[in-house]
Amino acid sequence: MGTNNSGRDYIADNDSSLLQYLYRTLSGQSRSSIKAYLTHGQVTVNGQNTTAFDYPVHKGDRISILDKGMMIKKRGGDKETRVKIVFEDTWIIVADKRSGVLTMSTGAEGEVTAYSLLSDYMKRMHGRNSKIFIVHRIDRETSGLVIFAKDERTKHNLQENWNESVLERKYCAIIEGRPREAEGTVRSWLKENPKSLKVTSSPVDNGGKEAVTHYRVISSGKHYSLTEFELETGRKHQIRVHASLMGCPVAGDRRYGAKENPMGRIALHARSIVFRHPVTGKIMSFDTGLPSSFKAVMKEDTFSTDQNR
Repeated sequence: MGTNNSGRDYIADNDSSLLQYLYRTLSGQSRSSIKAYLTHGQVTVNGQNTTAFDYPVHKGDRISILDKGMMIKKRGGDKETRVKIVFEDTWIIVADKRSGVLTMSTGAEGEVTAYSLLSDYMKRMHGRNSKIFIVHRIDRETSGLVIFAKDERTKHNLQENWNESVLERKYCAIIEGRPREAEGTVRSWLKENPKSLKVTSSPVDNGGKEAVTHYRVISSGKHYSLTEFELETGRKHQIRVHASLMGCPVAGDRRYGAKENPMGRIALHARSIVFRHPVTGKIMSFDTGLPSSFKAVMKEDTFSTDQNR
């Protein structure tokens, strides 16, 4: 550890999420005070400011905690870490979006979205007339895989044949508690309230859209269960609502009843997708694996369970 006029400096000795690194390094401080460093913009990694709890820290990185009077604005370079291209060909891009990033803009001026970042990338790499088209979306607070098309024909092909083209779509989530059954299916009709934008569920057809979610508990600790969800239908907030119906809301999802927020975000990640390529017909399969931040929360939760035995 070293100090300078801008605060405290640390050098990471292993790979982890930023919050987990700070918990270990500042173990004498309360967790709420450590989270406050991030939410108040007082933490930099290699000179780059970030407020993301799950920001990836690698061995050898320099982490600085600035004094309150030394807060700095986010640098533009942080934008490049918000969306990672995992596959690209002539017709499509498959990207891994970080939590906190919208898929597309709400209309706010200067808003950074997955769409705007990939549009900039296309112009930079393929010419200023290049375009990108949104095929489907995931929530702002959900991280994970999203498909974009490079031309309108490919976009329409994917959207119009979505149910036939997408063969598998799985999410992982950390949910509160433990479901009564280790695996099962939740089926209900979902309808969005246009004023509150909250989605409500009905066990019978209420004029909403039918939603079917399959789930499987992977592991459980003292407070949380790591659970895999597979979508049979893709409705707005479907997993979040169905997890709440199970009595086990997604951690961090206050809107649908969560009491805890171990990651500083909704603990939901679009982990994998398998689909038929709209042009070549080839079966495409992508899996990000389990995010390190999810592993860290479950490891800590399991450890606390073992300690109490």
